[in-house]
Amino acid sequence: MTQRRYDLDWLRIGAFALLILYHVGMYYVTWDWHVKSSHASALIEPLMFLSNPWRLTLLFLISGAATRFMADKMSTWQLTKARMGRLWPPLLLAVFVIVPPQSYYEILEAATALGQDPGPWLDNFYVKYVTASGHWCDGDGCLKTPTYNHMWFVAYLIIYSIVLLPLLPLIRRAPKALSVLIRGPGLFLAPWLFLFITRVTLFPIFGESHDFREDGYMHVLYFGTFLFGFAIAKHQPFFDACVRWRWLALGAMFIAWGALMTYYNAWSGGGTPPEWIRNTFRGVRELQAWTAIVALIGFAHRNLRLSDGPVRRVLTEAIFPVYLIHQTIIVVAAHYLGQAGLPVAVEATLLIAITVAGCWLFYDIGRRIPFLRIWIGLPSRSKMAARPKAPSPRSHRPEALQ
Repeated sequence: MTQRRYDLDWLRIGAFALLILYHVGMYYVTWDWHVKSSHASALIEPLMFLSNPWRLTLLFLISGAATRFMADKMSTWQLTKARMGRLWPPLLLAVFVIVPPQSYYEILEAATALGQDPGPWLDNFYVKYVTASGHWCDGDGCLKTPTYNHMWFVAYLIIYSIVLLPLLPLIRRAPKALSVLIRGPGLFLAPWLFLFITRVTLFPIFGESHDFREDGYMHVLYFGTFLFGFAIAKHQPFFDACVRWRWLALGAMFIAWGALMTYYNAWSGGGTPPEWIRNTFRGVRELQAWTAIVALIGFAHRNLRLSDGPVRRVLTEAIFPVYLIHQTIIVVAAHYLGQAGLPVAVEATLLIAITVAGCWLFYDIGRRIPFLRIWIGLPSRSKMAARPKAPSPRSHRPEALQ
């Protein structure tokens, strides 16, 4: 468990790839988003709900595990410098360069939908965006800028990495307690209880805002998951248990998802369910989330822990730059594709293709220009040159998880 965890690499790649498809889907569902398609409907919403409860929880768990591998080969100062150097430049680039087009087209489409001239709203847009002087408001509230939009995930990782530092000695000893909690049925029961209690008690109060100043529910959920990932990163019994129970977990996930869809459909016509029913299905939602995570970890550890090669190495490096740029490409491309009046199948296919091509072009250009590398979340050329050469296939020398 001291070698690079290829199974977690593949899970991270898959989760981020799914996130890109999810954000394409947000253009076509009835839920609020930055821009909306004229074809928007509830058709694919059940598929969105299939991954909605667990995508980001899994990513924070993997991020915690990756931090553990880094922490075990670095001093506290080295870990802090490595994490902040990797996360802060992309976040700043996003806030001041990558995210503004998302806000621009959100304002443009909102004004057009209200039958207003967007010109006055968008005059000197960037100055208004940076200085928080746009006063872009409608009946649902105001758009606050500058903003990090989808990069809230990185902002939260920065916060959690800093808060983790004084807890390092305690969390390193956590597997001893976890081995008791997650033994047998506890593998399902203990994490599910945490997710369920958090959802029932904190979600009604805070909701999900992705504003770090007022996101109490999400902080408890994601920081708790981050710490759990850090604690179990090298705890082999956890991964062995996930492998043993992977098929049961997969079946339970689909059953919970089906029950949740039945619940949503039953109340889709309006009205408010009794609180006990709502809380029951909050528990079902968290059961779907945790069993999906157990199943995914189990199948990945069973089939991918030794799966390495140039594809994994390239995708592992590319996934952060791709995450950085993907939503802006989706928003801009969707705005112009929506004006073309294409059939929804053609439009969606083109949107996915443009997003994939644009993301890869962004990564490929950025990795070749030394100055840009740290700004898109890649190590600088000098750091790469200073790294030791990879061990030969016969070597068992540890290699840290990035």
